Amino acid sequence: MRPFSRLAAPIAALFLTLASFAQPVAAQDVVQIKLTEAQVKGFISAQKDLAAIAGKLQDAGDKPDPALEKELESIATKHGFKSFQELDDVAANVSIVMAGLDPQTGEFTDPQTALKKELADIKADESIPAEEKKQLVEELNEAIATTPPLEHNENIEVVKKHRAEIEAALQ
Repeated sequence: MRPFSRLAAPIAALFLTLASFAQPVAAQDVVQIKLTEAQVKGFISAQKDLAAIAGKLQDAGDKPDPALEKELESIATKHGFKSFQELDDVAANVSIVMAGLDPQTGEFTDPQTALKKELADIKADESIPAEEKKQLVEELNEAIATTPPLEHNENIEVVKKHRAEIEAALQ
């Protein structure tokens, strides 16, 4: 298992679920904000409620009905957010930091830097079959193109402080 992939699936699933209720956005359209303790704690506490409606979210696809949108807004405000959009922005910012934390050491590497290193490693690995290597290179190039660099380095410490709680909440 690659160091950055352990949490990638749950975080990506959460981020994609949350982002599916907004218009499709490019990586540069992700609103990066300076995270507060309260926002990270609210994000963690909201996960149980979001998990409870995960089936509804999946069934809705990218067109939630007004009742589901109201439920999402209610979850957001219940956990201290002004709106679901704010919760979505916090989720995106938490996911950027979590994607860059090494599972063993807890050290942060900017996700783009990590993806570029992984791309170089794959290109240099002659044991990977050509077709598989081609697909991995395409996927990593796409990930590099769509992964925003971290804008607020102070977010690293806030997320690291709550890392275990975040991981537990996303299980």
